[in-house]
Amino acid sequence: QSQLAEAGGNLVQPGESLQLSCVASGFSVTYYTITWFRQGPGKEREAVSCLSPTSTKYAESVKGRFTISRDGVGTTVRLQMNDLTPEDSGTYYCARARGDSGCSFEAALYNTWGQGTQVTVYS
Repeated sequence: QSQLAEAGGNLVQPGESLQLSCVASGFSVTYYTITWFRQGPGKEREAVSCLSPTSTKYAESVKGRFTISRDGVGTTVRLQMNDLTPEDSGTYYCARARGDSGCSFEAALYNTWGQGTQVTVYS
């Protein structure tokens, strides 16, 4: 049974940082594409950052501020979020696609999703 679980969401002020974790069970993230999506209040779901076996990708809105990474044993994908703004608020989800899909932001390719973790940047 393959599952993902997010953690690390919190209430922060603009300019502060958070690190989100996406913990995999039943599979190794090493061989899959993992993408963080988010959905803010009144907004549609958008892809934030992707990590595939061979590449990374970031939404323009987070380039230079967010960094995606995986651990060495294939259990966790992290999203380091710096210089947060109110526009970064939302529920953050990690999702899994086949590793050979590369770093696609197409949500339909992702067949396993976590339950989400809430990030609120208060201003």
